[in-house]
Amino acid sequence: MTSDIVLKYFPELSAVQQEQFGKLQELYTFWNNQINVISRKDIDLLYERHVLHSLGIAKVMEFLPGEKVLDVGTGGGFPGIPLAILFPDTQFHLVDSIGKKIKVVQEVAKGVGITNIKASHSRAEQVTDQYDFVISRAVTQLKDFYPWVKGKFNKASKNKLPNGILYLKGGDLTQEIAESGLAVQQFYLKNYFEEEFFDTKQVIHVKGKY
Repeated sequence: MTSDIVLKYFPELSAVQQEQFGKLQELYTFWNNQINVISRKDIDLLYERHVLHSLGIAKVMEFLPGEKVLDVGTGGGFPGIPLAILFPDTQFHLVDSIGKKIKVVQEVAKGVGITNIKASHSRAEQVTDQYDFVISRAVTQLKDFYPWVKGKFNKASKNKLPNGILYLKGGDLTQEIAESGLAVQQFYLKNYFEEEFFDTKQVIHVKGKY
């Protein structure tokens, strides 16, 4: 599985973006051997299970130039790094409570030449800036995640969805959504990607409170 799968679904990539996506396999393979941020069985499926999965958010939302996006619990840089490559004029702030994971983010971003990323060893609750969107990939249950980020959203929405959370989740979310008490929109990634991996994957949008 190569970066061709990215080009398959995002054919408008510039030559620079194609080169940047192409570098991810070598960089993550190297850094994953130093600091384990991706399971061993997944490293060979990096582009499908991590890069393209992250870019599922881009099928739901095209971030605008100048928008600010917070990636909570980014781990080794997902979904933030692939989205930062795709949207070079949007500012991404990637945070994780584990410092060595942030080191991987910083080294991969440097290796790829991404300049629109800030990476911080921090918990979401400690972040004081305001953002247009908060993104994340299955860090915890929605009812627990939402309190970490409420109040961190810019009031003025400029995009097609109101400012808020774009959360990558999988499986049957009926009970989790009900327990959260939140009004959500569900976008099913099988409508955008044909690979079997995406059959149960979703992007959840929750409008932010200010």
